[in-house]
This record gives sequence, C-alpha cells and structure tokens, in this order.
Amino acid sequence: MILSASRRTDIPCFYGEWLMRRLRAGYALVRNPMNHAQISRVPLTPDVVDCIVFWTKDPENFLQHLDGLDRLGYSYYFQFTLTPYGRDVERNLRPKPKIEETFLRLSRRIGAERTVWRYDPILLTEGFDVKRHKEEFRRLCELFEGHTDTVTLSLVDIYAKLRAPSFRAPDGSETEELAPFMAETARQHGIRPVACCESGFERFGIERSACIDRERIEKMIGQRLDVSRDRNQRAGCGCCESTDIGAYNTCLNGCVYCYATDGGTEAAKRRFSAHDPSSELLTGSVGEGEHVTKRKVRSNIATNISLF
Repeated sequence: MILSASRRTDIPCFYGEWLMRRLRAGYALVRNPMNHAQISRVPLTPDVVDCIVFWTKDPENFLQHLDGLDRLGYSYYFQFTLTPYGRDVERNLRPKPKIEETFLRLSRRIGAERTVWRYDPILLTEGFDVKRHKEEFRRLCELFEGHTDTVTLSLVDIYAKLRAPSFRAPDGSETEELAPFMAETARQHGIRPVACCESGFERFGIERSACIDRERIEKMIGQRLDVSRDRNQRAGCGCCESTDIGAYNTCLNGCVYCYATDGGTEAAKRRFSAHDPSSELLTGSVGEGEHVTKRKVRSNIATNISLF
C-alpha cells in the first residue's frame, strides 16, 4: 500500500503529531469523504506501507518528526508546493522566504530525489502577470538547483464553488509563452519539468507527471511494485493507486484556489480547534451506531529481488 498524506489536507503542516501517533499505533480510522457514516480502519504498519507520500505547502512543523519516522522504518518522499504568491492568494502561509529555507533544509535532510517541487497552480492576478511568473520561476529554479530533481507544473482549475473573481487561468497565448520558458529554465538548472493533468504540454518538452510515482518509489525502496493506475483521479493523472488518510475542510492554509475546503477556512478552523492528536480519526470521533470496517490492504512489493 502506498499511503497518501494527504491530497485532502496539509498533514505535515497541521497534523504531524496525530500522524506519528497513528503510525506508532499501527492504524488510523478514516471517514469516506463521500459517505460520512462509512469509517475504515486502515492498517499503517511498515510491513504493508511501502511508501508514504506527503503533500504540503509548509512542512516546517514536521521536520522534528523525521528522525522518528526513520526509526519506525518507513520510506517516504514529499510533494512540496511552493509558489511565489502573496497573502492575497495564499492567505495564511508563513512568509515565502522562510518556507523557501524550509524547502532547502528538507532537501538537505532527505535528498533532492525525495523533495519534489510543485509550482502549482499557475494562475494570474492583477498584480501577478506572465512577466512576474517568469522572474519568480527563474529565481526559484536558481535557488532550488541541486535540491530537487523535478518540478510539477499545472494550470489552475476554476471550480464552480471557488467563485474566484480575483484570479484566472492563463489563456492560450499566455500558456504558449509560459510553458516553454518554464520547461527550458527548469532544465537549465538540472530540474525535470513535468505536468500534472495538462494536455498538450508534451509539445513543450514537458512530460506527464505521476505524483504518486511508481518508478520513484521503486528506485527508493529497491523493489518492484505490483500496482495499478489510480482510476479515482482526474483524466490524465499518471498516479498509481494509494490510500489517503486525510479529511476535507481541515486545512488552514487559506489558499483561494483550494478544492479541499468549502467557502474559506471557517469550517477548517472549527475542526482544527476540536482536533485531538490522540484520536483515532483526524477529526471528530466515532458516533453512536457508526460502524468501523477494517480495510484490507497489503504491500504492493512484487518480488524480494532488488532492482539494482
């Protein structure tokens, strides 16, 4: 099993202590996001968890847990989203220079191949145009050279629930200007550019990404994985199957483009204030009459013969 922590919320930023307690306990309870009454007991022991993929915009609070994570015997890597937007777009994040330093510290600690940079999503505002993207992207590529091997690019998706008059996606001509510039700039600094769920980026030399990346994980653990493509993700997604233990409406980062929170962060603030790091669930508790089902999971390692 590949563990995703998490597409639904920023566990490293806000819920690291909870995760470490659940890993030591060997399981977590997870609600079905489409059916609140369905709760699964997900085994989390190292013999079934082949790799943990962390998704975060700021793992500073989690760095203290890396030694403990290593002692427990888990393999892991980070999908680290770092964009140059200000508080008008990413409202509650720390100052970006501090987060950039955290990126460098994380990479020095675990290696460039386990620190994947996400420049995602690409959006435009009145004060952040194509020229500004070029300047900031070049600066970040210079800063992160040698500290990551991949940058994942994607254009913002304007979901109906966002009601986002303050930003927009690049149009066709703007994309035609930005995409090849980003691809070439990244390559100049030894960073492979890939695209998440973007059709047509191949013509700019930007291949399709797999954020939950079978090849990356196989290289990390030195074993082959018997795992299928994740059919529950969007069309064009190259990710393989994983189990997510996060919960929607629990992230406090306050990004205006976020699909995982409804109507801002008020619901997330309420859930965070009631969060108990010792709970089996990320948020809330098992209610009277609710049934917990044990999730059947297994290691996806296909052979004990090393790849290398």
